[in-house]
Amino acid sequence: MKNTSAQYDAVIAKARDIFIKKMKDYGSAWRVLRMPSFTDQMYIKASRIRQLQESGERKVDESEVPEFLGLINYATMALIQLDKGIAEQPDMSLEEAGKLYDEKIAQAKRLMEAKNHDYGEAWRDMRISSITDLIIQKLYRVKQIEENKGKTSISEGIDANYLDIINYAVFALILLGEQN
Repeated sequence: MKNTSAQYDAVIAKARDIFIKKMKDYGSAWRVLRMPSFTDQMYIKASRIRQLQESGERKVDESEVPEFLGLINYATMALIQLDKGIAEQPDMSLEEAGKLYDEKIAQAKRLMEAKNHDYGEAWRDMRISSITDLIIQKLYRVKQIEENKGKTSISEGIDANYLDIINYAVFALILLGEQN
C-alpha cells in the first residue's frame, strides 16, 4: 500500500514553497480578488491542462505540473478569501498568509483522509484526464453557485468544491509522479 499521506505532504510542500516565494515577490496582492476571479483563474489553469492532455502540443515549455500546483494554491487562497472577505488593498503579512494556508491545507487533507477511507483510494485507478475533467466540473459548479449568489438548495457550497479541487490536483500530481 502506498503512503498517501506522505505523498500528499510532499506535493503540498512543493505548492506551499511556490506560494511563499510568490508572497515574497508580490505580497498579498491576491487579497483584492473577488471570488469569481479566483474561479476564473482556476478555470484557465484547468483548461490549459485539458488542452495539453488532448493535443500533446505546447508552445510554452511547461508541463501540467505547474498548472496543478497553481490550482492547489488558487483554491487555497480562495478558501482564505471566503473566510476573510475581499480586501481593498493587500493587507496580509507573509506569516499570517502562511498560517492560514496551512490551516486550509490541513482541512483539505482531513477531508481527503475521510474520503480515502470511505472510497478505498479509488482515485489511484483513475486517469489523470478524468481528474482534470472533475476539476473542470467542480469549477462549473462553483460558477453556477456564484451566479446564484452563493445559494444552494441541496448541494455543497463553494468551499467544499474548492477543497475537492485541492485534493484532485494533489491526486493528479501523485499519479504523475508515479508515472516517472
